[in-house]
Order: sequence, then C-alpha cells, then structure tokens
Amino acid sequence: MAAANVLPAPQSGVSGIVSRARKPINPWVVALTVTLATFMELLDTSIANVSLPYIAGGLGRSFDEVTWILTTYLVANAVILPMSAFFSRVFGRKNYYMGCVALFTITSLFCGLAPSLGVLLISRVLQGIGGGGLAPVEQSILVDTFSPAKRASAFALYTIAIVTAPAIGPVLGGWITDNYNWRWVFLINLPIGILSLFLTSRFVHDPPAFEAERKKARESGGLRIDTIGILLVGVGSATLELFLDRGQIDDWFGSPFISWMFAISIACWALAIYWELTHDDPIIDLRLLANRNFAIATAFYFIFGVGLFATTTMIPQILQSLYGYRAIDAGLVLGPGAFVITLLAPVGAQLIQRGLVRPKVLLIFSLLVVTGAMMNYSGFTLQTDYNHYALARCLQGFGYAFFFVPISVIAYSQLRPDQNNRASSLTNLFRNWGGSFGIALVTALSERRQNFHQSVVGGNLPGSNGSLQQSVKSMSAYLAAHGYSTADSTRAAYLHYYTELGNQTRLLGFMDCFRVIGWLTFAMIPVALCIRAFKVGGKAPAGH
Repeated sequence: MAAANVLPAPQSGVSGIVSRARKPINPWVVALTVTLATFMELLDTSIANVSLPYIAGGLGRSFDEVTWILTTYLVANAVILPMSAFFSRVFGRKNYYMGCVALFTITSLFCGLAPSLGVLLISRVLQGIGGGGLAPVEQSILVDTFSPAKRASAFALYTIAIVTAPAIGPVLGGWITDNYNWRWVFLINLPIGILSLFLTSRFVHDPPAFEAERKKARESGGLRIDTIGILLVGVGSATLELFLDRGQIDDWFGSPFISWMFAISIACWALAIYWELTHDDPIIDLRLLANRNFAIATAFYFIFGVGLFATTTMIPQILQSLYGYRAIDAGLVLGPGAFVITLLAPVGAQLIQRGLVRPKVLLIFSLLVVTGAMMNYSGFTLQTDYNHYALARCLQGFGYAFFFVPISVIAYSQLRPDQNNRASSLTNLFRNWGGSFGIALVTALSERRQNFHQSVVGGNLPGSNGSLQQSVKSMSAYLAAHGYSTADSTRAAYLHYYTELGNQTRLLGFMDCFRVIGWLTFAMIPVALCIRAFKVGGKAPAGH
C-alpha cells in the first residue's frame, strides 16, 4: 500500500498527504486525529475498574456480577481485533475506522444511560466490538502515512497513547465517580468520539494504492468473506480471553466452565492456524510470521503487553490493599512513569531516525533498564513510601520509552507496503494477548506465592517464640490500659500480628511477580540479538 493520503513516491511512503486532487495535509494532523480515538478506547479499558463498586450499588447488583462489565468488553475487543485488517479491506479503511468510532461512541451513550446490568453488558459488548478495530487501524494508517525514515516519530506518538491511557484511566475514573456519577465514566467518551469523527472525515483518506488493491481484489473475487476463519478466530479469541480474565475468579481448572473455555480455545486456534495457513485470503495472515524480524517483533509486543499491563494493574492493587491508598492516590503513582515516556519516547525516535543508535541496540538497552526496574520493585517493603514507588515507576517508564519505538520499526522493517495493514492486526493481537496474560499471571501467581510465604513464615513463628510472645504481651497490656478487657486485649494483639503476617506475605507474593516479569524481560535479550540487520528507512528486501 502506498502512503495513506500522501503524494505518490517511488518508495513505500512519504510525508505529505493528498488524495488525487486533494490539497496536501500535514501527516501529523492525520497522526493526531487517529490517535485521539485510540487513546479514548485504551482509556476505557481501565477507567471503569475503580467504578465497579459504585456501579454495583447504583444497579443493585453484587460486585462479582458487575465484574462482567470488564470481561464482556475485553472478550468483544479480543474477537474483533485480529479481524480488523480484513474488515478494512472489505469496507475501506476510513469507512471501517469511522464505523468503529461511531459504534464506540453510540454504545458509550447506552452504557451511561443503562437502566440495568443486562443493558449495560450488551452495550459493553458492542462497545468492545467498536473499540477493537481502532488501535490496529490507527497503526496501519501511521505506517502508510509516514515514510519508513519518519515512522519512528509516529510510533513515539502511538507509544505515548497506549501507555498513558491505561495509566490515567484509574485516576480519572476515581475522580469522576468521587465527584460526579459513575455514568460519566462512559459519557465522557461522547465529545471525544464526535470530535474524532469530524476530524477523521476531514483529514483521513484511504491511499490510492490501498483503493487500487481493494478494487483489484473485488474484481478477482478476492474479498470473499472467510466465514470459517471468522468463526474459528472469533470463538478462539473469545474463549481464550474468558479463560485468562475469569480463571483466577473461578479457580482455574477447578471450574468446569474455565476448563471448557481452555479446551475450546486450544481446539479453535489449532484449527484456525491450519485453516488460515492454507486459505487464499485468510482473516489473519499468519504467513507474515515467516519474516524473522516481524516474528521477533511480535514476541516483543507480547512481552511489552505483559510488563506494562501487569504492573499497571498490580501497583494500584498493592498500594490500596497494603498501604491504604485511595484509588486516586494509587493511580497517581503511575503518572510520573507515563510522563517520562511522554518526554523520552520522541527522543528515542530521533535517535533512530538520525541513525545515532540502531533499533536493536536501543531495544537491548531498554530491556536492561526494564529488568532493573522490576528488580528494584521486588525489594520494596511495607515501609516503602510514595516517592520510592513513583521513582521506580519513572525508571520503568524510562525503559519503556525506548522499548516500543524500536520494536515497531523492527516489525515493519522487512515488510512490503501491501503487508502493513495485515501486520498491524497481528502486532496488536500479540500486544493484547500479552496484556491479558500478564494480568492473569500476576493475579494467580501473587496469590499462590502469598500462600507459600505464609506457610514458610508462619512455620518459623511457633507459639513458643519468645520475641513474638513478648510483643503480644506488650500490645495486650497497652490495649488493656486503654479500656480493653484482658481477653479482648489478648485477642486483638494476636489479630494484629496475624494481620501483619498476612500483609507481609502478600507483599512478598507481589514482589515475586515483579521478579518473574524482570527475568522474562531479561530472557528476551538473546532474542533481540537474532534481529536481522536493516537500514532504517530502506526498502524491504525482495521476496519479503
């Protein structure tokens, strides 16, 4: 595909935008336009989390029931995401993108006005379908709008959006629910969606080469709907997301429902892989993974999703449950890290574009920094204050600022322009899988490691331990002196130390999660060394 809306050039893309007789448009106008809706969608993945207790109270349902508000959105999102490239070709990329924005915006209104949980869940499913197509289509638009030599800067903007939105979501959601009403968590999308539709209709257009490709495919019958592929990928994605999102809640394989979800997802994806590799016009083009650099990049997208979403979920949970932070205060710990990424991601892009640092070298540097940040987290105690958590998040942000841009440059380094659209669906699919896997990993691992530490620590604190007994007696005496009965003061003293034991072991479980993410990140360094050399801004080699 040629550059989206850009003047024709002999290379895969150029900066400057036009469609036939259209007046040239600055590519950054297009970049900011499409990033707006993607930011809105990614914000919605986390903004509703802190509002769940308020929603439960407002609709008169239990907390367990309203957690399906998150699950239904993620499932619908996961189903549509890998199919976005196919639907872009069927309907036209601009038409499909605007349709997704419109559906997301309208269903946000339905979510905000929902009179019951049933209506809210149906609205969230439709909202997830609309939101699932935004990120991959934006990425393909960015790739086609900017020339290979300028893509790093566009990827820096995309990095800022996908990192900042999940970080500020809990803060914004907490502030809205505390000061207004939980319904505004959804209604806030309306003005953003309307603005996005207006800007997209004005400034975004399908590139001539993309339109020519669609016309040629229609004339040759190449736009036939891959019904079997859609069913296999859709069911496989939905059941996999249900398995990851509900596994810990429903006791993993102790639940027949979760066991069936796992079995169905494995069967569907196994069949989907075979079908898609043998189909002439697959719903997702798995053949792209035969390209070494692209395959390696998708693995890094997965690891990026694991580290970012796992820690973004885990840190507020630690601060709220163990340190007594409010949701807003816990969310503010994530803010400095997002600011660092916003500040430094463009720097990383310039280092690559100017040829000062090779993408592979910058990626390895990033892996080392992120590994160090995770190991730094793993040494925290219950006495660690806000500043240390915020600084640790800044260190993590410093690493991620130089992580996503080189990955994206590497991913498209050896692909033909006509492969960009399908490639964006795969990269976002792996990033989405990484995020779901990361959240499921830390949710399950933290609980299991807490149980392990509790058995170890508890085993080393027998009732005859002199130091413990002395501490219990001292606290019991203090409580008795302040009005407690002898029996109540002793019971309260033991309860205090039991609670302290639980807090300590729960923190140890979380610290183990940071350590595991750190080692997973470090283990990717040898993989980075396998990246094939390429010239930034150069043409894809023949045959790729």
